[in-house]
Amino acid sequence: MASPQETHSRWDRIGGILGIVLLAGTFVPLTVGAVAWLAGARTLADAAWAAGTVVAIVPAAWWVVTALRRRRIGVDVIAVLSLAGTLWVHEYLAGALIAVMLSGGHALDAAAERRATRDLRALLERAPHTARRRRGDEVRVVDLGEIAAGDTLVIATGEVVPTDGRVTNAVAVLDESALTGEPLQVERVAGEPVRSGVLNAGGVFEMRATATAEDSTYAGIVRLARAAGAATAPTVRLADRFAAWFLPLTLAVAGIAYWVSGSLVRAVAVLVVATPCPLLLAAPVAIVSGLSRASRAGVVVRDGGALENLGRATTLVMDKTGTVTAGRPVVTEVTAAPGSDPGELLSLAASVDQFSPHVLAEAIVTEALARDLELAIATGISERAGHGVTGEVDGRHVEVGKLPERAAIPHWARPVMNRARLDSAAIAWITVDDEPLGAVLLRDPLRRHAPRTLRRLREAGFDRLVMLTGDRAEPAREVATVLGLDEVYAGQSPADKVEAVRRESDRHVTVMVGDGLNDAPALAAATVGVAMGARGSTASSEAADIVLTTDRLDRLADAMDIARWSRRIAVQSAAAGMALSLLAMIAATAGLLPPAAGALLQEAIDIAVILNALRALRGNPATRTDLPADTEQLLRRFSTEHDLLRDTLASLRAVADRIADHPDADGLAALEAMHRFLIEDLLPHERAEETQLYPALAGPLGGSEATATMSRAHAEIQRLATRIGTHLELARARGGFDPDQVDDLLACLYGLHAVLRLHFAQEEENYFVLAADERRSS
Repeated sequence: MASPQETHSRWDRIGGILGIVLLAGTFVPLTVGAVAWLAGARTLADAAWAAGTVVAIVPAAWWVVTALRRRRIGVDVIAVLSLAGTLWVHEYLAGALIAVMLSGGHALDAAAERRATRDLRALLERAPHTARRRRGDEVRVVDLGEIAAGDTLVIATGEVVPTDGRVTNAVAVLDESALTGEPLQVERVAGEPVRSGVLNAGGVFEMRATATAEDSTYAGIVRLARAAGAATAPTVRLADRFAAWFLPLTLAVAGIAYWVSGSLVRAVAVLVVATPCPLLLAAPVAIVSGLSRASRAGVVVRDGGALENLGRATTLVMDKTGTVTAGRPVVTEVTAAPGSDPGELLSLAASVDQFSPHVLAEAIVTEALARDLELAIATGISERAGHGVTGEVDGRHVEVGKLPERAAIPHWARPVMNRARLDSAAIAWITVDDEPLGAVLLRDPLRRHAPRTLRRLREAGFDRLVMLTGDRAEPAREVATVLGLDEVYAGQSPADKVEAVRRESDRHVTVMVGDGLNDAPALAAATVGVAMGARGSTASSEAADIVLTTDRLDRLADAMDIARWSRRIAVQSAAAGMALSLLAMIAATAGLLPPAAGALLQEAIDIAVILNALRALRGNPATRTDLPADTEQLLRRFSTEHDLLRDTLASLRAVADRIADHPDADGLAALEAMHRFLIEDLLPHERAEETQLYPALAGPLGGSEATATMSRAHAEIQRLATRIGTHLELARARGGFDPDQVDDLLACLYGLHAVLRLHFAQEEENYFVLAADERRSS
């Protein structure tokens, strides 16, 4: 039995063949008639042209009947009247030209739609139907329906990952371009998550399924793609509204032409130039083209109505966790009691946490694996909700989570608690044999692209940005301040979120963005619901009108740009074509356009506006920043270096804290190590940015002034690093820290930490994202 994809493709081919047959059935008589007319055989020419006209009347009449059955009436009626009129008044050449125009316009429109929808169909066609499951030493190919969470799957080279899971035995090299639009391959090491729908571009690897195929990310995207189309787009209904007044206007003008001149030929000429059947198809061509471009950018839109509504939205409501923040807590610091090794404590914690599904436990395990720490086999694992995980590791009792009720807060941990409160971070305490020996600070970081994305969204037309979150007020207000939001509601339950979205939707066209199961009702309540489908729940994806197939908020800004551009092109094409047709009708009424010449003019108008509608496939050139290839490579290089350097930035503050507490020999050694990092790693990176990256960006950004502020930050970083080096030389000469220098040294360390954090964030938001923007615009 043929699959739905095969059936759809078969009907596409049949439709394409019929379109070619119709075009040939009208073009051949026109050509034969032209040859006969040149040869002086006028009767044969008229017969050939009349035959071509009759060929076109049959499908045109069927299109009218089909539209009437859908309770729609369009300008196909004018096409039928003009074809019949040319036969009635013996204007056979005009009839043949209209026939070619009609068949050619529909063929062009069909080709445009096939091109525009092929990206959506590609999502469907690449969906896997089987998987290789390993049980023991046996590997068998099974249907996707047999896959369960916990199964071990073997992914061969070139295969599509069938469900969500985690890599278990090797480095997986993946091509995620079908979902994300990013052309670069990515690597996932053992323990890291893998999404369904990505392609294995490397060697064979194994993964442990974390969801069934039906509940996986890709399955939800495929279900949404099947529903995608443009048949109900409000902009298409706008074209119908054009037709509603254009049809009686055309009949009225034709009547006036006949009343003024008493000539049926002049009335038919009006009908001929008012035959814009392909013209009004330009609106759906633009919308479908927008859907195609959105799918290539990693955005699946349920239908053209959602795309059109997105293009006119003015209010954006967002969930916090997983939307403007990453939704995956990361370890920012590991602190150990005096005499304890932070790496060893982190290894103990991860050995216990590797059996827990909690997101904080997952972050601790990921951090340990990233540091290449060996995890032991823990026994006696138990987990208490809200408190943490306990277990035995090499004969030691390890607890990770909250401090045991019997334990007092140790003196060494008070600075850690202060930082956690100031940074809105969570603390996972590491207790070994009932003694608190370590603390892990974790934060759910703001998405790197979030500030720039929200600025782009404001530029695109959103004038009200609202955040809803179930989190505490303090971290919510911090995020709102960084992002410049208009309103923030903290401590919100799912019911509260729904009510807030309904209030906003009652006043304005509202977009709601979320990713969790609890966001699904709010997504359904919004004018347009947008799900972060790359890691969101199936429920949120099913309730949404739009799904972002990659875990990046900036795709929403891309979708907004695409929606506004597509709607603009659709309205522009329809309005321009109608205006040109109206001018041609006036000329025909005045007797300046005979039927044959009018038919040629109208064909040119129709083809021009349909081609204009196809501009929606390319996107708005005003939203693109053209980057030379070498500049894009520099941006990627320095972005990677930022990721490597960022982990050491927290050490600046840790060294300062160490010197503030105990300005002794150990503090001096820590300062020595930090200074080596500054001289050997950080400052060369900053100088390379100044001498290589910033000059390369001057052209695309319109001059060196665009990077002047960042250059001033480089100078401040150099000044503070030099001052720290001077303090180090003084301490070496004296054999320790002079009490008079400690305060200034601490100010330099803390100040450099603050400057670097701000500088890194600014470069990432303003410059590094340009490489991603350029890839999406290509």
